[in-house]
Amino acid sequence: MAAVKEREIPRSIYAANSFCPGCGHGLVLRLIAEVIDEMDIDRDTIGVLAVGCSCLTNRTLAIDLLQSPHGRASAAAAAIKRCRPEKLVLTYQGDGDAASIGIAETIYTAQRKEKITQIIVNNGVYGMTGGQMSPTTLVGQKTTTSVKGRDPEVSGMPLNLMEVLKSFEPAYMARGSIHDAPHIMKAKSYIKKAFAAQMAGEGYSCVEILSPCPTNWHMTPEESMRRIGEEVIQYYPLGEFAKGGDQ
Repeated sequence: MAAVKEREIPRSIYAANSFCPGCGHGLVLRLIAEVIDEMDIDRDTIGVLAVGCSCLTNRTLAIDLLQSPHGRASAAAAAIKRCRPEKLVLTYQGDGDAASIGIAETIYTAQRKEKITQIIVNNGVYGMTGGQMSPTTLVGQKTTTSVKGRDPEVSGMPLNLMEVLKSFEPAYMARGSIHDAPHIMKAKSYIKKAFAAQMAGEGYSCVEILSPCPTNWHMTPEESMRRIGEEVIQYYPLGEFAKGGDQ
């Protein structure tokens, strides 16, 4: 029987991630690094980090990185791209940063068709600060600020960013998930398409990725992955929502 070849660590990763056990951020960063390596753009990529768990990216990715103020990642990325249009510029943000504190920046970055790529990791909570309810927390989901579960009569319905942003006719927009191997590979393909659209000068692109937070969901990693597949994707459907402005 032929030996199974061990997968090489992408050169765009210089250290093991330091996220909680079972956290999805490590997987998403691995996908980003693989795409950067495959496109051979590690020396031509600039990342802008949000405040939150995504801050820990600066301990993992071996690319140029800027730490932005809370919610301002897409605004900072747009400025960098305008100054260095030849570079691939991405943001790495959580749902609390991109969909709450930074919702204005996210919307107007898309509205202006800034030629950047937003990577938004949606785990439905504010992870780093203790698991509070975020705009994407599902109805009935218990958090430290919705101890009886999210009540839509009090907090409204969860925010579906894809529905909000697609009206601005982005160059590319997709939602993926990392709850099992096939979806991990599909999410990687979405990231690569988003980067390719930016490098082709087509305009704004965005990839949202559904990710587990076992620590703040109070679940095992396995239970968290099952929850995404059985519950989360029912409210946040997966797929490509815009390609070249085609809705």
